[in-house]
Amino acid sequence: MYEKVKPPEEGKKIEYRDGKLVVPDNPIIPYFEGDGIGKDVVPAAIRVLDAAASKFGKEIVWFKLYAGEDAYKIYGNYLPEDTLNAIREYRVALKGPLTTPVGGGFRSLNVTIRQTLDLYANVRPIYYLKGIPSPIKHPEKVDMIIFRENTEDVYAGIEWQKGSYEALKIIKFLKDEFDVSIREDSGIGIKPISEFATKRLVRLAILYALENNRESVTLVHKGNIMKYTEGAFRDWGYEVARDEFGDVTITEDELWNNYDGRIPKGKIVIKDRIADNMFQQILTRTDEYDVLALPNLNGDYLSDAAAALIGGLGIAPGSNIGDGMGVFEPIHGSAPKYAGKNKVNPTAEILTGALMFEYLGWKECSEMIKRAVEMTVQQGIVTYDIHRHVGGNLVGTKEFANAVIENLNSL
Repeated sequence: MYEKVKPPEEGKKIEYRDGKLVVPDNPIIPYFEGDGIGKDVVPAAIRVLDAAASKFGKEIVWFKLYAGEDAYKIYGNYLPEDTLNAIREYRVALKGPLTTPVGGGFRSLNVTIRQTLDLYANVRPIYYLKGIPSPIKHPEKVDMIIFRENTEDVYAGIEWQKGSYEALKIIKFLKDEFDVSIREDSGIGIKPISEFATKRLVRLAILYALENNRESVTLVHKGNIMKYTEGAFRDWGYEVARDEFGDVTITEDELWNNYDGRIPKGKIVIKDRIADNMFQQILTRTDEYDVLALPNLNGDYLSDAAAALIGGLGIAPGSNIGDGMGVFEPIHGSAPKYAGKNKVNPTAEILTGALMFEYLGWKECSEMIKRAVEMTVQQGIVTYDIHRHVGGNLVGTKEFANAVIENLNSL
């Protein structure tokens, strides 16, 4: 039962059987525009997705939901149960960006969605589209998939304000019980990283690498400093590879000691890197990295930095994946100053839709969307963020989507 929305009468539900999605040709897919520029980019992306789906005899039956400022106006709640329940029922959803205040105010709605629905993997493909300006010389070498743990680390939301009863109590407890001194004017946060959450993330990353013919999975951590959280993330990741995928994985040491640095057919290399070193590695040795698995905060930092290599957050798609459930969102924020101006680049939202199609098993359709977006940019049809770097035919959000649809129809 829903309080203030009504599911569509047409279409069929996506089901989850025996660990796999069962997707009809006319799936009901919930969506919400979110805040700021979400109202520009989500409708533009939906038109592109509809055009692409129709070329393959598919039809998406969209189910409009609300989150963010629109939801507050309707429900008096930024994230109503209607929205969460619809995602649970229909399993796959497309969303726009949601605003999160810095400092005070409500906690991140994005984090709440991920934790409430146990969408434990934030999966962000980072790949280059020809014609997009990049700050590096060889952006064509960038082709990596980032698996960021989505439910733990500092994003678990366990923290207490400076001077609060809870913070002072914990400071006193640490001093009395463990002789650990912390300044009394400190805010306190706890950083949980569990074996369970780590292993299911790394398991998903390795499965993705196997299914998509990737060569390596790199565990990125700060285990040299935080040995029992981030160091444990590394160790647990290696355990998953050894215990569950031992017949198809090798370590970096084995690669060089047993195979002279040449990856044998049918094998995936499992390696690890310290997080700060990894930031320069994606610049200096870009093509050595394929699938990355990271704790939550490191994954947040690195995925944004990696997006810069291929043109910025306005280009990069993203997703939040659980067991038989996915919510798809672009990496970029809500950019409220540009909202409603038909100005912003919808590419990230369009490619997020393409990523959603890939998750549904519609891979040919997904690849066609990517080609159509790339063709549009190469034709010089660009929004302001690209135009200011390379010039071309400056268009708005809707017009860019129109051009992508024209290119789709020509393929």
